[in-house]
Amino acid sequence: MSQENTQFCFCTLALGRKYRQLANLLAEDIAKYSPSTRFVILTDQPEEFSHFPQVLAVKHKMQGVKCYHDKRFAIAKSLSLFDACIFLDSDMRILAKVPEELPWLLEPGIKARACMTMPEKFAKMGVGEQVNQELNLVKQAAAKLNLLEDWENIMFVHEYLISVTKDMNKEVEFLETWEKLAHFFEINGLYYGEGNAIALAAHKVGMKIAWSEFPGVSFFNKHIELVRIKNGQSTMEEMQIYFTQHDQIIYPKQNVIKKVFDKLDIQIRLMFRQIRLKFISMGLKKL
Repeated sequence: MSQENTQFCFCTLALGRKYRQLANLLAEDIAKYSPSTRFVILTDQPEEFSHFPQVLAVKHKMQGVKCYHDKRFAIAKSLSLFDACIFLDSDMRILAKVPEELPWLLEPGIKARACMTMPEKFAKMGVGEQVNQELNLVKQAAAKLNLLEDWENIMFVHEYLISVTKDMNKEVEFLETWEKLAHFFEINGLYYGEGNAIALAAHKVGMKIAWSEFPGVSFFNKHIELVRIKNGQSTMEEMQIYFTQHDQIIYPKQNVIKKVFDKLDIQIRLMFRQIRLKFISMGLKKL
């Protein structure tokens, strides 16, 4: 590895075989396009990344009922080693050379490739029982944090691609508040939507959230790429290899019996984590 880039690191969460395989592809991209940049991976099988010299693979066991809020541990580990980190979902790809210095990362706070105010976010989601349940629960959390009066100014982030730069120790408070929010949401049955927790936690501790195009970081995200193709900004022919590699991992060919057992295993593990959460909930940090 060439001289190490100490300005920032990439990081992700890779739990389970599929997401470890996807993270391996992402690690290959980073080795090719940003070889001097560390890549912090929190994973259940660190040994699978031992052949990447720039990867720091950290053993991690899922703490939440589902894995969404566990992203905070990858960010926390990264900020314990660097002044800034760029979190990518493990199913993303890097497409071109990344500069060794990214000036926009010097500004303290959080940057997101996609963000909007909380009212805009829920308006975009439309109507329905599930949307109403999420909205009511997020507003309950905002009220507990004394943020409800500023609801219209709270910035929601789509967490698939965000950066966090240290901000005079506010990042520590941010992660601690995110942890409390993760517990609150999961105890109340909302296991996804970590962007809600990021938004509330950042607003509570005074960390700025801003939109950024992430100049210098050319990336592939399946859902974003489909929108780009629809808008004529990309072509399926040009990006086909990335779609194919993604889908071959996420949707492997399996016989019916294997699919049934895999789904059963997922449900059993989910039920175990739900039961575990109920038993330990009394000792969790409250909002």
